[in-house]
Amino acid sequence: MPKSRRIILLVETSRASGRGLLLGISRYSHLYGPWTFYRIPLYYRELYKRKETTSDLRDWGPDGIIMSDTFYPTKVRRSREIIKLGLPTIAIANEPNIPGVVNIIADNDRIGRMAAEHLLERGFRYFAYCGFDDIFWSVERGECFATRIREAGCETQLYKRPKSKFKHLWKNEELFMSNWLKSLPKPLGLMACNDDRGQQVIDACEVARLSVPDEVAIIAVDNDELVCGLTDPPLSSVNLNFERAGYQSAELLDKIMAGKKTSGQSILIPATHIATRLSTDILATKDRDVANALRFIRKHAKEPIRVSDVAEEATVSRRSLERHFRRVIGRSVHDQIRRVRIEQVVKMLLETNLTVSKIALSLGYPGVDHIAREFRREKGISPMAYRKQYGQK
Repeated sequence: MPKSRRIILLVETSRASGRGLLLGISRYSHLYGPWTFYRIPLYYRELYKRKETTSDLRDWGPDGIIMSDTFYPTKVRRSREIIKLGLPTIAIANEPNIPGVVNIIADNDRIGRMAAEHLLERGFRYFAYCGFDDIFWSVERGECFATRIREAGCETQLYKRPKSKFKHLWKNEELFMSNWLKSLPKPLGLMACNDDRGQQVIDACEVARLSVPDEVAIIAVDNDELVCGLTDPPLSSVNLNFERAGYQSAELLDKIMAGKKTSGQSILIPATHIATRLSTDILATKDRDVANALRFIRKHAKEPIRVSDVAEEATVSRRSLERHFRRVIGRSVHDQIRRVRIEQVVKMLLETNLTVSKIALSLGYPGVDHIAREFRREKGISPMAYRKQYGQK
């Protein structure tokens, strides 16, 4: 019987990100283990008023570590002490790159661009980003969001936290943020760096008496269903495949423990799709024809609709509708239909085990060749390659 690997897991579980990573790790362990895990739930750490020391961890006789900076949110030095144990280590961190270990990083460029596209497609012309200006991944997401917005000919207002650390306490910062939101032009499309920050923005909108999504539409990141569901209205969010990243982390750690070299390697947490909820359920354009057309396209995204169907619903000529679409949305009606339809394909690729041919049939595509051609034109790769890259491993 093979010797069981002993793995230290220092990953907090209060968020979907940590739970997703652990699910992926456990799935790999069940397939290729056996692995034994050292994991002290927060409840027990608080109950006994004791945090494990590096000596405790070393004495357990571990073979490897998978850890997150957020496990010790105010103890960056503590995390580095654990890395100095010299064990094979995979780390997801709140700094750009931890030397000497394999880093788990989010695809912040794709995250920012997806959020920007989501708000642009709803007709917004005023934009803002709210994050944490002292955390690198938050800053990076904001920069990528602003870059895509700038490409569309608009600018992004960036939230700057109050300088006083005393005001960083939410009970003090909430009023500061609500005043910032009131000062911005409306209707506003806003990206929050993660779901927790998105929830705070919604709370600040309530204090400022701003309607969500009518005056401020908000999209966040992580798609933590618990957090997104507890906001009022429910929060739209960019979905990240943490479970896949967890599986890949365990897979790579296994190779390192077996003596294989992994210099310069990192694990990317993929952004897969937008989970659209009520916080962005609005069309911000004042062009009634375009708003009616967009609403019709979204409502019939699972049907093989044509440009003529959209023009008929909007009760305008096809030529006039095309002109309005290019002015407001920046693309043709046909391109918009294809984009919205392909997002339905993406959803089914990632959330079901249906074959591409069955997905094509359910969405009214003429056949596999047609759906593959349209998908490649929109996403740059085939449907199966997309499922392989972004779906569960």
